[in-house]
Amino acid sequence: MAAGALKLIGLLPLRWSRRLGSVVGYCAAVTGGNSLRISRINLQHCYPEMPQETRDQLARQSVIGTAQTGFEVASLWRKPWSQAEDNIERVRNQQLLTEGVDEGRGVLVLAPHIGNWEIFGQFLATVGPTTSLYAPPKIQALDPLIRAGREKTGANLVPTNVRGVRALLKALKAGGIVGVLPDQEPELSGGEFAPFFGHPTLTMTLAYNLIQRTGCKVVFGFAKRLERGFELVFLPVEKAIYSEETKVSLAALNRGVEACIAEAPEQYQWEYKRFRKGPEGRTGLYKKK
Repeated sequence: MAAGALKLIGLLPLRWSRRLGSVVGYCAAVTGGNSLRISRINLQHCYPEMPQETRDQLARQSVIGTAQTGFEVASLWRKPWSQAEDNIERVRNQQLLTEGVDEGRGVLVLAPHIGNWEIFGQFLATVGPTTSLYAPPKIQALDPLIRAGREKTGANLVPTNVRGVRALLKALKAGGIVGVLPDQEPELSGGEFAPFFGHPTLTMTLAYNLIQRTGCKVVFGFAKRLERGFELVFLPVEKAIYSEETKVSLAALNRGVEACIAEAPEQYQWEYKRFRKGPEGRTGLYKKK
């Protein structure tokens, strides 16, 4: 049923699938479900000095935006790239990506959960050979649809295990592009605590390890939702991200994620439980009162 629904939604123009997502997201925001509750908690945690009314508005916008993304991807996966590409209105700072590709250096693209990350990933593969980690969905019937959508511009999807990490290293050493989501909470064995919005936050060390082992170039990027389409945005990284000191590099990575969020805080996926673990164990931040 889920696969069938995605196929049907995929027949709609992007503007209609986005509107449908807006309706679903609005209903979720009005009914005050778990997504809205977690978004409010995260926003209060990250912006304690912001007026509550503003934070509540951001939380509602974020829930609606996440729903829009869910419906947009159906159109983006099902339609040929020639049609999906028409939805990209402009690309900002593309030279940050292409300079590294043209030099034959591997380029590590750190793409936080902002706007629509699916069209962003599709675009990367049109610039150069792109490799990304991929975990199959729990609903097996969705796997071929997702793979077809993400691979249609030539991206190489690799498993989220040691074999996949080796593939990322190989791709960077060969001068390719590697896409990584830097704002996911890793297992304790795969991360260290670094400041994120002023709080010690478990941060993945994958990017740090890739940088140290390959000498790749690093850039941040995301697809910002506009009224009729998207703006693809690339932002420079701080030099500190290349530091051999893990904590220095991870702190710079988190500051880069914060800079991306500042571009469109209402489009960030605030419903993700980013602060579940603290240096002393589970924080209890998301417990229902």
